[in-house]
Amino acid sequence: MAKYAVTWDLDSLLPHPDTAQFKELFERFRTDLEKAAADSEKLEPLSKKSLKVWEEYVPRLSSLMASSEDLHAFIGCHAAADAENKLFQQIEGQLAAVSPLRSQVFTNLEFALQTSTDADYAESMGSSQPLKSIGFFLDECRRSARFRLPKDQEILSSELAVDGIMAWSRLYDRISGALKIEVMEKGEIVRKSPGQVTFDSPERTIRENHFCAASKAWASIADTCADSINHIAGTRQVKYRRLGLKDHLDLPLRYNRLKRETLDMMWKCVSDRKKSLKAYFQRKAELIGVEKLAWFDQAAPLPKGPGENSQITYDAACDTIVSTFSAFSPHMGDFAQRAISDRWIEVENRGGKRQGGFCTGFPTKQQSRIFMTYTNSADSMSTLAHELGHAYHSYVLKDQPYLLQDYPMNLAETASTFAEAVLAEHRLKTAKTTTEKLSLLDHALSDSVAFLMNIHARFIFENALYVERKSGELPTERLSELMLSAQKEAYLDVLDSEGWNPLFWASKLHFYIGGLPFYNFPYTFGYLLSQALFAIAPKIGPEFPDRYRKLLVLTGCRETEDAIHESLGIDPTQPELWNLALDVVDAKVKQFVELSQPAAT
Repeated sequence: MAKYAVTWDLDSLLPHPDTAQFKELFERFRTDLEKAAADSEKLEPLSKKSLKVWEEYVPRLSSLMASSEDLHAFIGCHAAADAENKLFQQIEGQLAAVSPLRSQVFTNLEFALQTSTDADYAESMGSSQPLKSIGFFLDECRRSARFRLPKDQEILSSELAVDGIMAWSRLYDRISGALKIEVMEKGEIVRKSPGQVTFDSPERTIRENHFCAASKAWASIADTCADSINHIAGTRQVKYRRLGLKDHLDLPLRYNRLKRETLDMMWKCVSDRKKSLKAYFQRKAELIGVEKLAWFDQAAPLPKGPGENSQITYDAACDTIVSTFSAFSPHMGDFAQRAISDRWIEVENRGGKRQGGFCTGFPTKQQSRIFMTYTNSADSMSTLAHELGHAYHSYVLKDQPYLLQDYPMNLAETASTFAEAVLAEHRLKTAKTTTEKLSLLDHALSDSVAFLMNIHARFIFENALYVERKSGELPTERLSELMLSAQKEAYLDVLDSEGWNPLFWASKLHFYIGGLPFYNFPYTFGYLLSQALFAIAPKIGPEFPDRYRKLLVLTGCRETEDAIHESLGIDPTQPELWNLALDVVDAKVKQFVELSQPAAT
């Protein structure tokens, strides 16, 4: 009998979406949001005269936005777990329909703050403790106003987005969620969801057949995916042009509270040093008996030693993660045990689920929920640790004011990839055989490839997409050409000449998130920062878990560079941080190559 449940508990959070209680809850939320939007129209610039109005309005806004996050997370969870459910899709559309009201609120808030004189703003913040306590949020609103169109245009843009950019994003979610991939199992054709089709079989023919079947399935909807990605990018570019932005990265950088020089330095260090991964590719190809790896070989397991089992049950994965987190930090371990035992996690391997994994928060409940499909593999265990890292980040921030609980994605990905790194390092240290150590190093270096090559390819592709999209829509074939070129550049052309994945732009859902452009580079940022944390930890000693929690708290109330510098004493616009991380990668490559050499006779 299983020790831990494989499905989550949603019923304790809010009434089920098909109940009258949920409808009442939704209508009350809509009414409150409409009232907040109407009141936002009356907001005057922040000054001593308007201070009382602001002191009443901002806490009410905070409570309303927390409830909004609850609702979006709740319906998102139901829709992910039952991708073809029409009711959940309908409610997703209803939530999208009220999103212009939220945009109206923040548009008015940001404009009112922006038009406050510096003197009035400073005086008000100095005399109001309620506003001073969330000063960073209000400062961010003033900065974000730069990315707003004139008020009437901004509100119109938001209303049009419901049936525009966000509709294209929802369309992609629906067609990819409904997609079935036909694979052969035990002599029969079986139809599976994309998330159920893996490329980690020890049999190369199975990996290749799965890859070909997946490519065929994605090709069947590629033209619709092309429409979606073109219109998502095109909508953004129209707004960028109206705002007078010269660079399509300006807004993604603002979302991540990141300087352009920090991003440029990160990619420069990656480009300069990732060539060390060539030795890993060459050695892995030798170990699995091929001349060069293909795309579908990247997750291939190494040959196992006698009696070694590559299967990791969900129960075993949970116990390993809890004990590993506890060894690093009892606080983190206790949290993981609670999340698992209290059924915050949905991992069941079944059809009808959306692909991918995520962690989403319910701030009024001070809880999170994690979605993924667990496949009894080391990759699945790492994904579970990754998502628990996200949940722990939210948990550390739960007692902060709600408006200071929002953190940029690049620092969110630090918490998740650091949790993966804690697990990986513990497993490597406790491995009993050379074969097991090699398998763990292979997994760690597969992560390095994902963050330093795969995501770099996504960045290069998306950058090229935005450049070319200025001249018009890109056909399916051109999108595939751009992806192939990006992969060859990012992977240093190390894969077999026929072993690329030109349709990756269609199958990677991150390109289709309507609310977040350039969703991918924060993963690399978070990965490298997490590796640097591991390099720094021994120098800090027993105080490191506390310093780490300080970093997580600062993610909600500092610019990225300031959060890192205040907690770690390092400037990320300089190469030191990134080289510390890449030193860790180089050391793992060297260890993998040396450990895998035949013993001398």
